Amino acid sequence: MRYLRSGPRRLHTQEMGAPRAKTVGLRSGEIADRNIRVILEAIRRHGPLTRMELGRHCGLTGPGITNILRRLAEEKLVTSNRRNGLGGGATATEFALRPEGAFSIGVKLRQRRGEAVLIDLSGQVHDRVYIELDPADKVGLVHAAVRDMVDRHPALPIIGLGIAANDWTEDQSDQIAAMSTIARPYVENECTASLLAERTIGSSGREGGLAMIIIDDDVQAGFLIRGIPYSGVHGRAGSIGEMLTGPDNVQLNTVVGFESLRSRIGDQAFTSLLKGEEISSPLLSQWIREAAGHLLDPIIAMAGFLAPSVVMIGSDLSQSVIEALIHQLSIERRDTSTRPLLTPWISPMKPASFSGGGVALGAALLPFLNTLLLPPASA
Repeated sequence: MRYLRSGPRRLHTQEMGAPRAKTVGLRSGEIADRNIRVILEAIRRHGPLTRMELGRHCGLTGPGITNILRRLAEEKLVTSNRRNGLGGGATATEFALRPEGAFSIGVKLRQRRGEAVLIDLSGQVHDRVYIELDPADKVGLVHAAVRDMVDRHPALPIIGLGIAANDWTEDQSDQIAAMSTIARPYVENECTASLLAERTIGSSGREGGLAMIIIDDDVQAGFLIRGIPYSGVHGRAGSIGEMLTGPDNVQLNTVVGFESLRSRIGDQAFTSLLKGEEISSPLLSQWIREAAGHLLDPIIAMAGFLAPSVVMIGSDLSQSVIEALIHQLSIERRDTSTRPLLTPWISPMKPASFSGGGVALGAALLPFLNTLLLPPASA
């Protein structure tokens, strides 16, 4: 497959406000690549579309659209069919995404566990594995998992690897690139990857801001503002786990993080929860009540400062636990015994669209956003 040339170097560098000496225009080849991305993104989001409909979506001329569609068809990224006219009228050719035209692997990494997924261009998951990690050999174990996945699907056009991790280094990227047959990985932090999954293939609307809270070993948040992930200075935005919260003024991580849940319900029940199994336990209910009481403080702060259109909560915990936590949050915000001032408005809360908060999915989207689809700053 021929790769498009333009694209972001690292997504988070675009919003960190680094000074630029001058404004740089696009070369003709970069303009052509961007127009190809515009057409492919329109087909992916709104297709199937005819040439006329693509013109209305993209504002490009007929001959330009025809040339781009020819190139996308040659690279097997779109397919065409005849659309019958209404009432027996004239037919037109419509163009649709060909999801099997490109595949990507995404890896979510924690200290001792990980997840790898293989997705097609539409975001459909074709393979998923869970990885036990040893911090001393993280690169080797990630490489082995990716290699095994590639070997299981030798005929698929896998264009790249994305990694979502908060502690992955440039040296580790160099090591895995030297070991792998796939190009050097694209890397983002977990919350940014989760937000990219929601924005690109999730159910959240594109208007307004979006906040994502990921509950795992620690608690972190990410923000999508005007469609662009916001990381803050030195990537510090969203470090809510370090906040002192609740009436007892304790660190959020120590109440809501996985270690708190594990110590409360026991190793066996905790392992069952991570496997997606439903458990009924008064100890779990107690954790949900305490977690909601402390998690409400950063959510109120988000509503006051950013006013996102929705706050989403993602985790490896089962959907029922996340829904119970959100229900308890709605109860807590109406309780004036611990918070005498009612918040006049708070962002709606709902579970993330994907299991695990969609972190691995967002990682798998990184190669697409860097080679084929429009990056967040452009879409």
